[in-house]
Amino acid sequence: MSAVNALSRSEIDLAQNESYPTDAVLQPPVLQPYVDSARYAKCVEVSKRIRWDIDRDVIRNREFDFTKKFLPDGLSFVDRLSFLSAAECGLLSQIQGRSYANIFGLVERFIGAKVLEVSRDHSLGDQIALEALVRFTDEELKHQELFRRIETMIGAEMPGGYTFDLRPDEVASFVLTKSTWAVLALTCLIELFTQAHYRASIEPDSELSPLFKEVFLFHWKEESQHAILDELEWVRENAKISSQARDVAVDDLIALVRAIDGILQAQAAADARYFIRLCNQPKTPVETESVMKTVLAAYRFQYIVSGVQIPRFRAMLNAMITPAQALRVSEALAPIMDSPAINRQ
Repeated sequence: MSAVNALSRSEIDLAQNESYPTDAVLQPPVLQPYVDSARYAKCVEVSKRIRWDIDRDVIRNREFDFTKKFLPDGLSFVDRLSFLSAAECGLLSQIQGRSYANIFGLVERFIGAKVLEVSRDHSLGDQIALEALVRFTDEELKHQELFRRIETMIGAEMPGGYTFDLRPDEVASFVLTKSTWAVLALTCLIELFTQAHYRASIEPDSELSPLFKEVFLFHWKEESQHAILDELEWVRENAKISSQARDVAVDDLIALVRAIDGILQAQAAADARYFIRLCNQPKTPVETESVMKTVLAAYRFQYIVSGVQIPRFRAMLNAMITPAQALRVSEALAPIMDSPAINRQ
């Protein structure tokens, strides 16, 4: 067994310096305007211990098991479509799993670029913080390679017709026009929900394709450190900017979330159409519409709602912004958060 496989979940949790109990963080964090070198050092130490290789540790000459689901029902929402057969539920979860991996590869392009940028602030300063962020960037590059490999492997087995037309560099170029504060806020949101998805939905489901499940196990192990670094850099950036700049940054964050939602709407529609074409049993117009709405609700939950609902993220954001700014954020999120398709139990 490799060293990375031997690392337990409790060790990962300990490595997070008890900062991310995802179920109950009620107090906002202390906003520190200095470099917390000890927390950066802990991330470096854990990064060294859990370092994994795509071929040696993750893929290991295996293939995806297409007799099983890829995403659990808690993320895919396929269990809400009672008119689908078991085979169709499996197929829809596999299509969603393919896009889930592709979207992670997409967002990690701008995450890596931004972290590399903010690491320059430490180049002639705290070298431990610099090492932590350089390792973060290196790991994000590895994750992008992993998700490209996954797309190639899944694409070789799935029928033709699947589309993912988004270009990572174009998306990253747009995101990086926004303020650093807003980009770090979005990055923190993404890497917090990565942990929540794995721990709450992927890890407990024993019926998923083993390789797909382990891809996100290994991804989670490194993202657990990244979320801590996101917090540290977001807090540091918040301490640097003026109240006027922060007000602009709040609007930037809203614009980024809306852009992500636009991406999700387009991919959900493409994936639903692809699924309907692959079904052996034709679907009625009502059933087709239900598939379209459910896939969109699942994607919005995966990439926006599940992150916004994490107490840690809400506490951090609310500690940085005014009540009026919080209201702007809430109003912008309302059409997504209050959707009946998402809130259905």
